Amino acid sequence: MDRILIETAFEVLLKARALEAQGKHVVHLEIGEPDFETPSHVVAAGKKAIDDGWTHYGPTQGYPEFREAIAAHVSETRGIAAKASQVCVVPGGKPILFFPMMALLEEGDEVIYPNPGFPIYESMTKFLGARAVPIPLVESRGFSFDLDRFRDSLTPRTKMVILNSPQNPTGGVIPPEDLKVIADLVRDRDLVVLSDEIYSRIYYDAPPMSIASLPGMQEKTIILDGFSKIYAMTGWRLGYGVMPEWLVDAVNKLMVNSNSCTASFTQRAGLAALTGPQDEPQAMVAEFRRRRDAFIDGLNTLPGFRCAKPAGAFYAFPNIEGTGRTSKQLADELLYEAGVASLNGGSFGSFGNGYLRFSYANSLENLMEAVERMRKHLTR
Repeated sequence: MDRILIETAFEVLLKARALEAQGKHVVHLEIGEPDFETPSHVVAAGKKAIDDGWTHYGPTQGYPEFREAIAAHVSETRGIAAKASQVCVVPGGKPILFFPMMALLEEGDEVIYPNPGFPIYESMTKFLGARAVPIPLVESRGFSFDLDRFRDSLTPRTKMVILNSPQNPTGGVIPPEDLKVIADLVRDRDLVVLSDEIYSRIYYDAPPMSIASLPGMQEKTIILDGFSKIYAMTGWRLGYGVMPEWLVDAVNKLMVNSNSCTASFTQRAGLAALTGPQDEPQAMVAEFRRRRDAFIDGLNTLPGFRCAKPAGAFYAFPNIEGTGRTSKQLADELLYEAGVASLNGGSFGSFGNGYLRFSYANSLENLMEAVERMRKHLTR
């Protein structure tokens, strides 16, 4: 159990709640959760499903009609030919990290992953006795990989490469030309790519490319996606993986031993989300863009801050080395002295030191309030 890490965001949330219980006002920019309601037609479908009796066990892999809808959506958005038999429906996105890694990794295997990156990548790798091989994300490259280091890190022991685009915590999107280089480097190797695409529909320029769309890559790529971010359904716990068929049985075995199945009425709500109107998710992304532009501009006026404009997700990842503080020191100061909850970039890996992560899944008014609180703290 000592190998397992936790998500710092939830630790900081607890600290912020404790301050609020003492009467202090905190602007919450630490949690990666959309501050929008689940689309109304999705809520209605979930309620109707409960009324209609979708409250019992369902198939471990997910209902066939739901998997068909997911396969059609993934085929259209990624430009691949995905089949329902390749889809595994799970409660949230994390099981598509947990189950394939458990099924594929053995003691001593190596896993290449982005750093700074989602902490669970490193956590699960170490838990399984595999070796975590971090590849730094480079600010000057839009937080894409250092490709030379990536190339040099591949060994015969490399069994998995984890990609995340759009990315948490940086908001970076891997450019198509970088994905093509990565695909060329791994295509003929005995490894699997786990492509975390949970933010795939929250982007501000060209749609992100999936490595699965490149020649020879679909048969060795696991796509992770879900409903938490784009449909503001974090509490519904609904995600899925699209993977090579030879892996599906293993994932189903782990699923039946741990969860039995994903909630039936939740799957009905997910079906309505995919097949129904998309105006509310589109409006949410448009609002995220408006907030991004204003918040990044504000951060770049703060002394010692330098912040690139993220191409996707809803995170700002400013470099704060110019403040003369460590990222942990400044994150603590901002929480306890300025009432702004953020995350130390180092909690996403050693290459995140010198940065803070802010979630701009909060109102524009609160984001601007946070900027002014930080300005007052930094210039006092």
